[in-house]
Amino acid sequence: MRILHTADWHIGQRLHERQRHDEHKEFLNWLLHTIQEHKVELLLVSGDIFDTALPSAEATNLYYEFLFRLFNETETYTVIAAGNHDSPRHLEAPREFLKMGRIHVVGLAKEAAECVINIPPKNPRVAVAAVPYLSENELEPVSFESDIEKNERYRERLKMFYADCVSHMPLELPKILMGHLFVDGGKETNSERNIQIGGASAVRASDFPDDVNYVALGHLHRPQTIEGTVYLIRYSGSPIPMRFNEANYRKKVFLLELSDDGTLTLDEEIEIPVFKELCTITGDETSILFQAMTENWDGKYIQVKLKLDAVEAGINDRIRQAFAERGGDVLSVEIELPEAKHDINIPVEDMKRPEEIFEQYYKAKHDGKPPDETLAQTFNELLQMVEKS
Repeated sequence: MRILHTADWHIGQRLHERQRHDEHKEFLNWLLHTIQEHKVELLLVSGDIFDTALPSAEATNLYYEFLFRLFNETETYTVIAAGNHDSPRHLEAPREFLKMGRIHVVGLAKEAAECVINIPPKNPRVAVAAVPYLSENELEPVSFESDIEKNERYRERLKMFYADCVSHMPLELPKILMGHLFVDGGKETNSERNIQIGGASAVRASDFPDDVNYVALGHLHRPQTIEGTVYLIRYSGSPIPMRFNEANYRKKVFLLELSDDGTLTLDEEIEIPVFKELCTITGDETSILFQAMTENWDGKYIQVKLKLDAVEAGINDRIRQAFAERGGDVLSVEIELPEAKHDINIPVEDMKRPEEIFEQYYKAKHDGKPPDETLAQTFNELLQMVEKS
């Protein structure tokens, strides 16, 4: 049996207000093709299917279109667990209906037995515990409890829950645990929503039961392995970069091979294609405009980190226009100015009208250079708006 581990699709996510529907559609098309090509019999999705608890109709349609194609064009079984971005009730609302399509969804889990799924249901070959995101907010409140004490209580709860899951699995079957959580030793990308208690690591590798074969995790967006056990604990990561800082490492899904004797091994790390290139450009105005005019930026999202000696009115628009003429889309322009060499000190006796104060402040920040006419006019317009309000 071949098993594919993926997670953190975040369908409906926006990047600087840009819709990423086309990227997610291309990924799901690629995923379906990969499942067919490698004859995958079981697909695992470890949480954060959607980016928000109330996904748009467009995002929801994309998800169900993929599930229908998966049912209609393959013989694959699918197990999906809710993540911290998902609405558990929304995700598992069609749970009984989806079962008829070999799709098992777990959004809520009050009892460990509710998470255990044997695949295939008749003559099973593997047992899966599809544990959704379990929030620390579900813990009973304890007066005057510190974050460290709450973290230890949460760890103990998860340890017991996973142990309970294993106790409901047939002894003779290989066992896979799914989860959406942060495990100590994992590397974040800063695009994940924080689910740690007081900044502490909620779970350690040693907290998972001994008698399992693989732990398929979601939440961290970088593909990685967590050390500390004889079996593999892996994050598959997100299929597309969630932010510009994720553009420099490869996105993957993990293909597992379950042999006839019950041995479960990692067969292949399959690299996901780049569906939309994210580029970060750094330099001064001259170098950035030169790059914009001399290279092909067609279809790329761009983050510009611009180094300036002083504020320049209209510079953002000039940068965006230069890249747009070569097919690029600048999503953000971050301006870096030299650090002030001295504190700004305007004597009280010199403070008169607001326009003069603004001019004094600007000169102090820019080595005596006065603001240009456009900037001064903008300040005056803002001042009038404030005075009228």
